[in-house]
Amino acid sequence: MQPEHPKSYSTPAPAQTVWPPAAIPGQPGAHLRAAQADDADPDLPGDAAPGSPEEADAPGGPGEIPDAEPTYGSELLDELRAQIARFVIPPSGEALDAVTLWVVATHLQPAWQHAPRLAVVGPAKRCGKSRLLDVLTETVHAPMLTINTTPAAIFRSIAEENPPTLLVDEADTIFGTPKMAEKNEEMRGLLNAGHQRNRYVTRVVGNDHTPHQFATFAMAALAGIGDLPDTVMDRSVVIRMRRRAEGETVKPFRSRRDTPALHDLRERIATWARPLVDEAAELEPGMPVEDRAADTWEPLVIVADLAGGHWPRLARTACARMVAAEAAAEEDHPSGARILADIRRVFAGRGEPESLSTEELLYLLRQDPESPWAEWGRSGLTARGLGAMLREFGVKPGNVRVADGTQRKGYMRNRFLDAWRRYCPAVHSVDTQPQLVPSGDTRPAALGEG
Repeated sequence: MQPEHPKSYSTPAPAQTVWPPAAIPGQPGAHLRAAQADDADPDLPGDAAPGSPEEADAPGGPGEIPDAEPTYGSELLDELRAQIARFVIPPSGEALDAVTLWVVATHLQPAWQHAPRLAVVGPAKRCGKSRLLDVLTETVHAPMLTINTTPAAIFRSIAEENPPTLLVDEADTIFGTPKMAEKNEEMRGLLNAGHQRNRYVTRVVGNDHTPHQFATFAMAALAGIGDLPDTVMDRSVVIRMRRRAEGETVKPFRSRRDTPALHDLRERIATWARPLVDEAAELEPGMPVEDRAADTWEPLVIVADLAGGHWPRLARTACARMVAAEAAAEEDHPSGARILADIRRVFAGRGEPESLSTEELLYLLRQDPESPWAEWGRSGLTARGLGAMLREFGVKPGNVRVADGTQRKGYMRNRFLDAWRRYCPAVHSVDTQPQLVPSGDTRPAALGEG
């Protein structure tokens, strides 16, 4: 049966430090959605257990797409989803949907401009990462399982037109420490370049050292403890696995018993997908996210649109929620745009002054109990450290006039406007001017209060 294709489509207490809500870089309003999620009813469909196809509407409009009648393609995806859920417990129903769509997307590789990575990460051992990779190995297109494989071997294994699907287990042994990451910089470069079609690496081969171009484009799944390098995570659909809680059970995976059924399903998926390559390459679906997140998720959404049924809605729901969750996680890290978002909150909390001295800005940054700046380095974030972070965004200190009329080194608010607009565009306005310094606290006189 040929699939049907839906159209794309209060005044704070004086002695309490109050911080306006933080913006999430690249996701306007996502910080509000996160706050709303904290108050959500646990019985709503959006919090359905993994394995359930019931999902609530998500930001970005996925709920506007009505479910269509089931098709052969949607039934294949339902079957694959159920098979994956037999052996692993993903962190959410959306994560299970994403894994299902990613597996099917590997069978349509020739259609894609971007090859999304699947980052299967967890905080510790025994979170089900390797077990999920076991299931992926038996269901993806042309699996190539690698553990400590050299980049040179991978270069020579990736075909031009129909490359294998790379499955990298124990990725933490490759990127787990800065020293490891530096040693394996070539592997990171390969994974980053291979996210987009027509990105090549040149190596000399043979006794005469003839330059030769090697293709890098291939779908890839990586499993490991802890986050992968930022540049890899940014190109990934991220599945954050957890240990099973008491009462959660899964079926043990046994190759001899379970592989035949998974291989049969893989062949049926491949047979269904093969005639759809040209159609998939032409589709430009409506996406609930933008930029690189849209590039990464587009193949999964196209798979859902080709399958029909409830999958177009499930795909967009998963996309919107998981991208917002990763953006929130990124904002919590002390690298990247976190410093910009926190400085914007400081300016908002002080009533949007034209400038702040470096000393005052550092002091206020350290007052946020949820920020890392008080413990940054040996004695907290320093003026030099702050300058180095902001230099990456084109923001430099200069002479500013403080409240006591003297001039000091500091930062003009208008110097941040372009960086805020690009990296943390949504910050809640502050109706009141909260007192960021608890009463009775002692500050340096140079902060200009008094």
